[in-house]
Amino acid sequence: MSDHQYFEDDALGKAYDSQLMKRLLQYVKPYKKWIVLALAILIISTLLRLAGPVIIKLAIDEYIAVGDADGLGRLALLYAGILLVQFFATWGQIYLMEWIGQKAMYDLRMKVFRHVQGLTMDFYDRNPVGRIITRVTSDINSLNELFSSGVVNIIGDLFTIFGIVGVMFVINSKLAAITLIALPLLIVATILFRIKVRHAYREIRRLIAKLNAFVQEHVSGISVVQNFVQERRIFNRFNDINRELMGRHHKSIIYYAVFFPTVEIISAISLGIIIWYGGGQVIQGAMTFGTLVAFSQYMEMFYRPIRDLSEKYNILQSAMASSERVFKLLDTKPAFKTPAKPVITDGLKGEIKFKDVWFAYNKDEWVLKDINLHIRTGEKVAFVGATGSGKTSMTNLILRFYDYQKGSITLDGKELKDFDGETIRKNISLVLQDVFLFSGTIEDNIRLGNGDISREQVKKAAEDVNLLRLGNGLKRGLDTNVGERGGMLSVGQRQLVSFARALAYNPRILILDEATSSVDTETEVIIQKATETLMKGRTSIIIAHRLSTIKQVDKIVVVHKGRICEIGSHDELLAKKGIYYNLYQLQYKDQELPAAV
Repeated sequence: MSDHQYFEDDALGKAYDSQLMKRLLQYVKPYKKWIVLALAILIISTLLRLAGPVIIKLAIDEYIAVGDADGLGRLALLYAGILLVQFFATWGQIYLMEWIGQKAMYDLRMKVFRHVQGLTMDFYDRNPVGRIITRVTSDINSLNELFSSGVVNIIGDLFTIFGIVGVMFVINSKLAAITLIALPLLIVATILFRIKVRHAYREIRRLIAKLNAFVQEHVSGISVVQNFVQERRIFNRFNDINRELMGRHHKSIIYYAVFFPTVEIISAISLGIIIWYGGGQVIQGAMTFGTLVAFSQYMEMFYRPIRDLSEKYNILQSAMASSERVFKLLDTKPAFKTPAKPVITDGLKGEIKFKDVWFAYNKDEWVLKDINLHIRTGEKVAFVGATGSGKTSMTNLILRFYDYQKGSITLDGKELKDFDGETIRKNISLVLQDVFLFSGTIEDNIRLGNGDISREQVKKAAEDVNLLRLGNGLKRGLDTNVGERGGMLSVGQRQLVSFARALAYNPRILILDEATSSVDTETEVIIQKATETLMKGRTSIIIAHRLSTIKQVDKIVVVHKGRICEIGSHDELLAKKGIYYNLYQLQYKDQELPAAV
């Protein structure tokens, strides 16, 4: 997988984007009452914390210095009460914010997944699955950190910092001013740290998306990797990405390893100034010893939220990077929309017409050119042609996976674009050569969660396509677990499950990507019988690979380089000695052709 697929992750955005933050806050808006409560609790907790050094100052100056044990005891009880209230306040605030964060992320995750399901196929052609998984999982988890331990705590840390400075100036303004002499050093260190961490973190997010996409692709294709003995090469490519990711993490660790000791040193310098200047004031009698102790405690408290703010900056940066990507996904529009007033129908009859249809996946690179075709209700039609001729593209248009640029396609005389996708796909079943099964049982994969299909209907569909006859390994029948992607079933079994699925949904139109080339002769016979059962009474389109399997269809459509070149029955097309005749000869050159030829 090449790096250009991850281009969208390379661009560096703002460390803080007010527009992104505004959009993010929409997801906590339903819980604003709880946020206000959390903020109120946080302010109370902060005020109680700020009261601690003042109480200690009073204890030293007013009670210890004069030997008042009773007064000291009462003050100790007050201090213990403050600590207890502070404990419950902190617990309540943390619980509330974690709860709000989880609720907001649940809402966002559901919105993203719903949006992803509604995007058209061209989006999935351009984007690796691993990248999409990163958006729905780790990117949204980063946003959860912002809401659960970011925004409110940032407000709390700022309130603490300004509160400490205010109290210090009230107690002793001169000592407070001298104490803050080291603050410019801290500001410079924080700015440098912020710049370095920002770039490192963006690189980390890009590489995580790249790693996820790489792992997803190569684990999904593990059979190909092992079959062609590519393990070492793939491992080395994984190692390159993983090593680069480790290097970026290592850089960020270095920045943290330098920054936090720097803060500790600046804190120690400030404390030294307090002891040096304040101690001298105490010796001279210009200041009480309790004031010196209170200042020492406030100075320790002052640098703690600054360290926390550096961590919160990382969370903020992470959230900005993640939200930028999540909202970019949410802002991605489908290539075409459901009509405002879609066609309402109780069910399609199954007549399909192409009229002057042109289609391109990429602008002006026409895959289908001037397609004209009439498929009558109940008719069985085969599409044949060389690989890349446009057969699958025609069925993709019927299923409304893609939008055609020119011409018209109608279902039962009504324009295809006037239907919504759900109506179309409820009436059309697609059976692919490469069958995708979900984890679960055979019954789960036939029903696909449709509660309108009973177990009896599932069983009948399975019997009608001879699935259980091919099921020597299906000891539990419909309750057999298929494994991930159907890995515990044979190719033929997976194919028959997909046939039973289509039969259970009882579509009016059936599209079959013939899939007998990779199965044994006995299984092929069973699948052929299942195909005949499936096509009864339905408009059927077969994308044919083996020409011998389509002799009995009503008509064969020969597609060549995006155009329909021939239409007719098997015998008629052989008699023409055109493209179909040549294709047939290539497949059966060692066999005697029919006498009609």
